[in-house]
Amino acid sequence: MKTSAVLLKPAFKDYLWGGTRLRTEYGKKCDLDKIAESWELSAHKDGESVIASGEYEGLKLSEYIEKCGREILGRRGAAFDKFPILIKFIDAQDNLSIQVHPSDEYALKNEGEYGKTEVWYVLSSQEGASLYYGFKTKITADEYRRRIADNTLTEVLNKVDAKKGDVFFVKPGTVHAIGAGLIICEIQQNSNTTYRVYDYDRRGADGKPRELHIEKAVAVSNTTPISDSENYHEIKEYDGYKTRLIASCKYFTSEKIDVSDKVNLKLDTESFKSVIVTEGSAVLELNGEKTDIKKGDSIFVPSQNSDMTIIGECELILSYV
Repeated sequence: MKTSAVLLKPAFKDYLWGGTRLRTEYGKKCDLDKIAESWELSAHKDGESVIASGEYEGLKLSEYIEKCGREILGRRGAAFDKFPILIKFIDAQDNLSIQVHPSDEYALKNEGEYGKTEVWYVLSSQEGASLYYGFKTKITADEYRRRIADNTLTEVLNKVDAKKGDVFFVKPGTVHAIGAGLIICEIQQNSNTTYRVYDYDRRGADGKPRELHIEKAVAVSNTTPISDSENYHEIKEYDGYKTRLIASCKYFTSEKIDVSDKVNLKLDTESFKSVIVTEGSAVLELNGEKTDIKKGDSIFVPSQNSDMTIIGECELILSYV
């Protein structure tokens, strides 16, 4: 069965650290004052993408999948009991809380959903922007708790300068935080389980300190330094485009594709494809149909044996299982 690519409308989050650049630079439209996150590919109960083109316009992504049948997810995509991937844009006007995600085993036992493996691709970085990625020195559980309590945790975290094009693969157990001045595309497991470790003593909208999850965080955190803070993969150049592998794990594979003229992509029945446009504009051609795409767009491509061509000048992130 050959089916059309569909544009998606994201779900939005207005967390207190968010900014306005997803509206001004990526064309996001919503009534929130701040757009901290836009969930570009999501079938999660906490915020679903909505079909924005074609005959299924207006359906939530999960409803669209149910209507079309799980075969559109492909063999590998349908092997998961839930839609496997969640992709979002993150605009950090202020520092995010320091946090950690559990493994599947721990999360299923304690939270009733899967853990979270994720990768960050830095789309934009203001001068001096940085993030926290693991520990720079090994610490004990007791020291971990003490440093949270006396506001010195950041002294033992690995602070890394972050610039456009950097990649950070965040495994479960990696203590991390996105810093102010970064816009990131995050590809992750379809999970919203996050343990907040430290939040700079900030207050939420209700004027109270935001909840911390210290004992759960201590239980799942890897307090050994990570040897390599940046996952760099070789750029491969072809006629009209170049590619770079961002990350590959059992939950997702993501590639960055820079199109200077045209790229022809082979689709298959192994997995659906997600196309996130991060710069420029182009025309996507599939099964005789043409779709105009531009910076900020998210496109879901059902699994099928076909060719998909993207013509124009653009940068995109292609993800699949």
